[in-house]
Amino acid sequence: MDAYHFLSDDLYFPPAQAASPDGILAIGGDLSPERLLLAYRSGIFPWYNRHEPIVWWHPPKRMVLFPDALKIPKSLRSFLRKHPFKITVNQAFREVMEACAATPRHGQADTWIQPEMIDAYEKLQGLGHAVSVEVWQGGNLVGGLYGVDLGRVFCGESMFSKVSNASKVAFVFWVTELRSRNYQLIDCQVYTDYLASFGAKEISRADFMRVLETR
Repeated sequence: MDAYHFLSDDLYFPPAQAASPDGILAIGGDLSPERLLLAYRSGIFPWYNRHEPIVWWHPPKRMVLFPDALKIPKSLRSFLRKHPFKITVNQAFREVMEACAATPRHGQADTWIQPEMIDAYEKLQGLGHAVSVEVWQGGNLVGGLYGVDLGRVFCGESMFSKVSNASKVAFVFWVTELRSRNYQLIDCQVYTDYLASFGAKEISRADFMRVLETR
């Protein structure tokens, strides 16, 4: 059994090399804005289930999207030309997180987006360190995404869609926006076929940290 590092009240994380083979670095601590920012700036993110202590991850491989590598499927390009949605930024941050939490995920019986996590990231958003993108249709919130903005690196957390293509529209909009701002990288955390279809790929922890440290 791996000997995980248990966090005290000190604002500290062990080095990435201390992570277990599957990427668990530490357990415990809190979700204060200060700790969350230290975590993301160190390549670490929280991911845990309900009624469990906070688990902090630093995986050996990282799914990332370099903005210039964005691929937009032909069918989606045609859909985007129709402009079927209204898109806003930071107009409904909490609602986006709540919708992400309520969205069923394949292979997951529960959500990692706990109520205390929603409160914590809403505080980050109020401090200018988290962002939501909202997709509206007929005045209803039908899709969106949220993440942590480190400046030149954006750490995507989750997205949701209540109608076809809504989350894809949010994703393409935000990647295009970040590309126009010369962002270096979008952290997608773990591999999914969905993200790979948009041009995201896995890189090593070392390569990810090199980009993060030079942002």
